Amino acid sequence: MALAPELSRQTKLKEVAGIPLMDPTVNNWSQIQTFKAKPDDLLICTYPKSGTTWIQEIVNMIEQNGDVEKCQRTIIQHRHPFIEWAQPPQPSGVDKANAMPAPRILRTHLPPQLLPPSFWTNNCKSSWSSLSPDKGSWSTLRKIYLVLKCVWSNPTSEASFSVNSNNRRKFTNIYLYVARNAKDCMVSYYHFYRMCQVLPNPGTWNEYFETFINGKVSWGSWFDHVKGWWEIRDRYQILFLFYEDMKRDPKREIQKVMQFMGKNLDEEVVDKIVLETSFEKMKDNPLTNFSTIPKTIMDQSISPFMRKGIVGDWKNHFTVAQNERFDEIYEQKLDGTSLNFCTEL
Repeated sequence: MALAPELSRQTKLKEVAGIPLMDPTVNNWSQIQTFKAKPDDLLICTYPKSGTTWIQEIVNMIEQNGDVEKCQRTIIQHRHPFIEWAQPPQPSGVDKANAMPAPRILRTHLPPQLLPPSFWTNNCKSSWSSLSPDKGSWSTLRKIYLVLKCVWSNPTSEASFSVNSNNRRKFTNIYLYVARNAKDCMVSYYHFYRMCQVLPNPGTWNEYFETFINGKVSWGSWFDHVKGWWEIRDRYQILFLFYEDMKRDPKREIQKVMQFMGKNLDEEVVDKIVLETSFEKMKDNPLTNFSTIPKTIMDQSISPFMRKGIVGDWKNHFTVAQNERFDEIYEQKLDGTSLNFCTEL
């Protein structure tokens, strides 16, 4: 496959610690790195085109107890600040996060080593959550387990608790990571690169294939990103999800997120969330399909932001030789990890 680039763009990426990032992000790096995480932040973490908007909408609906009207209060990109976003003269992601009252839901594509340090220094300091101690539930038990796990895996840190006047506790900094198989992620990111006017011209598919496998796309190597978050999943309060599992059994995965957030919603509400967060619903929803973004930033006449949302589309793009080469690289890069991805359903 050799789709020709529609536009000639001169945008260039800059690097931070070897990770390519957009120029405005790098220029705003000092503000990003001094960002102050709050004890009850929930951070959605993904490599680009791995289901970010999908998990955002799921989290949003869980947080709002399935109330569709509350979920439609504003477009999705305004609900959860993108902490490394910078595109002057617009307010930066940090500016938006700082203006948001706690508890905040934030999002990032950064690998763990580039996250603002305050996220890690806050870790393992817990206050009490939405469930009272006298209400026994799996969520309560799970929270106790996570705190103990955090202490066991960080013996030099001190897990602290604070009890407020309502005798309720709240967890600190929790992370939701969604990983998507590299082949579909690569294809989806290619089409995003084609339409996103603030990213460099991707060139032909063959040219972009080389760029991706060498980690020279914005936010760096897929391999390093996924491995980085996978390797710390047991040291911090991280729920690691797979895009393919979400496609295979969305209800089960939504229930995992719900429990992780300390929520206990009726099955009827969960079924409603499954329906409202389906790809078909979100693709037609102007609050989630990014259709309000100016064409100068995202030209969806080239490729829609929400394109197919399937597992296995890579087979329509990879040549036999590319697939064989990619499989070899994949085995080398992920050797020694227990990561296991599904590439077709």
